Amino acid sequence: MISWLCLWCSTALLPAIALADLEQRITNNGNLVLEDVPEIPDEIVASLNRYQNVRSAGFRAWTEDGSGVFISTGFGDVDSLHRVDAPLGARRQLTFYNEPVGNVSRQPGGSTMLFTQDAGGSEFAQIFKFDPNTGDAEMLTDGESRNGAMVWDRRGTRVAFQSTRRNGASNDVWLLDPEEPGNPKLVLESPDGSWWGPEEFSGSGSKLLVTNYISVSNSRIFVVDLDTGAKQLLAGGTDEASVNYPVAFDDDRDGIWLISNQNAEFNRLAWQSNEAGSAPQVITGDIPWNVTGGIISHDRKRMVFVTNEDGMSRVYLLDTATNAYRRVDAIPAGLAFNLQFSPDDRRLAMTLNTSQTPSDTFVLDLGPGALEHGQLTRWTESEVGGLDTTTFRTPELVHYPSFDKVGGRQRRIPAWVYKPAGAGPHPVVISIHGGPEGQARPTFSSTFQMWLAKLGVAVIRPNVRGSSGYGKTYVGLDNGFQREDSVRDIGALLDWIAAQPDLDASRVAVVGGSYGGYMVLASAVHYSDRLKAVVDIVGISNFVTFLENTQDYRRDLRRVEYGDERDPAMRAHLERISPLNNVARIDVPIFVVQGENDPRVPVTEAVQMVKALREEGQTVWYMNALNEGHGYKRRENKDVYQQATVLFLQQHLVGD
Repeated sequence: MISWLCLWCSTALLPAIALADLEQRITNNGNLVLEDVPEIPDEIVASLNRYQNVRSAGFRAWTEDGSGVFISTGFGDVDSLHRVDAPLGARRQLTFYNEPVGNVSRQPGGSTMLFTQDAGGSEFAQIFKFDPNTGDAEMLTDGESRNGAMVWDRRGTRVAFQSTRRNGASNDVWLLDPEEPGNPKLVLESPDGSWWGPEEFSGSGSKLLVTNYISVSNSRIFVVDLDTGAKQLLAGGTDEASVNYPVAFDDDRDGIWLISNQNAEFNRLAWQSNEAGSAPQVITGDIPWNVTGGIISHDRKRMVFVTNEDGMSRVYLLDTATNAYRRVDAIPAGLAFNLQFSPDDRRLAMTLNTSQTPSDTFVLDLGPGALEHGQLTRWTESEVGGLDTTTFRTPELVHYPSFDKVGGRQRRIPAWVYKPAGAGPHPVVISIHGGPEGQARPTFSSTFQMWLAKLGVAVIRPNVRGSSGYGKTYVGLDNGFQREDSVRDIGALLDWIAAQPDLDASRVAVVGGSYGGYMVLASAVHYSDRLKAVVDIVGISNFVTFLENTQDYRRDLRRVEYGDERDPAMRAHLERISPLNNVARIDVPIFVVQGENDPRVPVTEAVQMVKALREEGQTVWYMNALNEGHGYKRRENKDVYQQATVLFLQQHLVGD
């Protein structure tokens, strides 16, 4: 339980006069603190109710015999694990916790399941062994460290996982027997602050494929001999940084399947021998987009891989004997993820999400040939609050010009544009993704549809430089001293909006979370005269204090992206561009949203920004959930946040 002292952790830095003038109220059983946030009118609560009752039902695992599936969905305050035994069949709830279930993995050849769960959004997840038949669960890890990335061996007797249990900071690889979890074995020590995680056991169980993630543009593949502890570098680690992710062992040919962008702009599926010095043999060289993931069937005869083609997922089947592949046309345009072969390899389950349908579980029948498939069957149809989602507005992909040139022509920035029904000009909400290497994609969003329908605003989701999905050059354009070039892309978007007759350039708001929160604060610094409102969700306000206070296990990972604050020149640059140090240039109402237990962007980032803005006399709404971390997962908190955001945009963006 969160102590009431946490409330004072969030207010102690405020000046006494400001604290005395605050209108503070506490709701949701004492877990949600609101400062200068007005009471939400009943008509807003009632008007948004249907949009806030939209659910999803993502695929998590097959049952042991392949007759049913496990999904996660939320009928209460948090997502729980359910079982479904037939297409569109009843959902039987299996877990009843106060915290959401995280990653899920079923034992090969058995019914035992593993899942992760943290407390209050802290992200210090523990691994639990779960019996879906009885509902009994047992914690396998130490209850203190951060754990995840569980991988069963193929016999279902051992589990490799990532953990910080050695010293609280290093992301090491461990091995345990779920039946005797008291003595886990450390199999790979992280020699630095980078992330190491297991991918797959060899057929014999004596070797383990491991990923070493350094940054979004630099990762390496190792194979670890579990008998001797020796590790061998298979891919990456050259003078030129490259992305390398293992997919699976190729036991028959003593090699591995991998995803790599060595000597290429995009991540491609490849095969590589395990012999020292071998180079990847590219398979998907004719696809000019990133391969985002792949899995291999249990019999190792076929593989499925997914590409990200201008934001849309494309699913392909591959014959591992010939390397021939074929796109699956039966899958609708949208996003596909969490793909998994059934135990008998005759079906492929996945989660599908489109701009008009929430995430639901689908199953694709597979044919006898590696590239053959049958029909796609929907297994879940999530509740959408009684709304007709076929009327939801679908986004249009545009490319607007920015400030610099490529090959003598203006650089074009991709963006997804949602427009409401009716004639404009419409007010605009620019929604900026986090990461910073995230990517805005045409996903289902009841929030965006709610804004379109209830506020009459257009929503624009830009993929500014630094976004993933457009090649290694593009993702690196905001690194280090180039950080504010991505902010200039928002300035260019404001110019583009001004040229659109159906958009109202005099009424524009920016919204973003995490790194997107930094982006909206930086936009307020540079473009206050062109903005009406700003919503900052768990955002970075000062890169130096962020890097000094983020959790130990991720500090070095973030230094690779943002710059090392210990270097004097970089520290001076980070201080110069940080919104906290430019707060006098901000002149626009701001709504700051935070989780008290955020391990990534600590609550202090929000507190210091709110304090500085109030000292400048700016309008600031502040919301802090004492039982949340990096974003809100509990429905009661999400509901109030969404209602307050609509009220904020009504008052400061839409107006009369």
